[in-house]
Amino acid sequence: MFVITSMPVGGAETLLVNLMRRMDPQVMIPEVVCLKEAGPLGEQIASEFKVHTHLLSSKYDLRVLPRLVHLMYRRWIDVVVTVGAGDKMFWGRVAAKMAGVPVIASALHSTGWPDGVGRLNRRLTCITDAFIAVADSHGEFLTSFERFPASKVNVIRNGVDCDRFRRSATARQSLRNQLGIPSDAPVVGLVAALRSEKNHTMFLKTAAMIRDQNRNSRIGDTHWVLVGDGPERAAIEKLRDELNLGSHVHLLGTRHDTPELVAGMDVFALTSLNEASPVSILESLACGVPVVATDVGSISESVIEGVTGHLVPSEDVPAMAGAVSRLLNDPAVARQMGENGRDRVVATGSLDSMVRGYESLATRLYDSKVLSHSKSSSRGAGVLTKSQTSKSISC
Repeated sequence: MFVITSMPVGGAETLLVNLMRRMDPQVMIPEVVCLKEAGPLGEQIASEFKVHTHLLSSKYDLRVLPRLVHLMYRRWIDVVVTVGAGDKMFWGRVAAKMAGVPVIASALHSTGWPDGVGRLNRRLTCITDAFIAVADSHGEFLTSFERFPASKVNVIRNGVDCDRFRRSATARQSLRNQLGIPSDAPVVGLVAALRSEKNHTMFLKTAAMIRDQNRNSRIGDTHWVLVGDGPERAAIEKLRDELNLGSHVHLLGTRHDTPELVAGMDVFALTSLNEASPVSILESLACGVPVVATDVGSISESVIEGVTGHLVPSEDVPAMAGAVSRLLNDPAVARQMGENGRDRVVATGSLDSMVRGYESLATRLYDSKVLSHSKSSSRGAGVLTKSQTSKSISC
């Protein structure tokens, strides 16, 4: 059982959907708890998996705990994986312990604000069997900054479906037809939930700077595409209009044809304030689209400066504008970086390797619990019952 707040169209949520769809049902049968509403992706997979929703009515709704405990007990869950920090990481692990779930793990997908683990969640380290990092440097962050025991930190790299995300001969023209723009117009895009940590303000300011610096060249007519939705939409629209970018910035909202949209872009520009190993970058590179990104989290493990794209300092709009402009002005270099990026993702970031990582970790931990119990129990049944695994929470 994966425990998450909701499932809008975002990196961690998309990753979870891909993970669940690729799991071997002979090894693991996945289901998901959305503490609040299902969200677009939750609704999308409801016909494929058990999706439990609306267990948390407000931030201080303490009834979420008995609801979760009862659900986990009733569904006879063997493994709980909380996805992200915050409430779901806390309530998911406490409930799993009280319900006697044998294996408790937390998958984390970003570093620092707003997803820092915090003191309360850190106190539950003793009941957590594993913390899942998405890149080598992210794993180091979890041990050095969050202070999780190195023995409990496991690196399972994010992966994308390189059969779905790939170059497309028709994507470029299709995207421009949808936007109603000339077939030779440059397009820069970003796929991300419209949340503050994604820093869409920097994206829009970059668009304005490139327009102002290139009024007499083709890249001054660049169009900017935002895929995703979220609480910052109104603020983004307001800034877009203040910068007089209305006709050149396109907010497409939630879309389920992301591979075709990304493959039609010339450059992917990620402006996040914090990340670990964002799936959107891997998807872009798999489509052969070079990336310009802020150098935060573990992004430098995927965006190799001068090889698969460019890295710029966080919130440095002139640097972002300069890097994007260089790629738009040199399509041959941009194309080569995109090809380098796809080769790298195919070699190191496949979806199958990520799925095998989760299955291997979960079964290894579960088997170790079963074997250790069967050796110490006179019953020798080799199977943990809820009454045998449920313990009080004390660290």
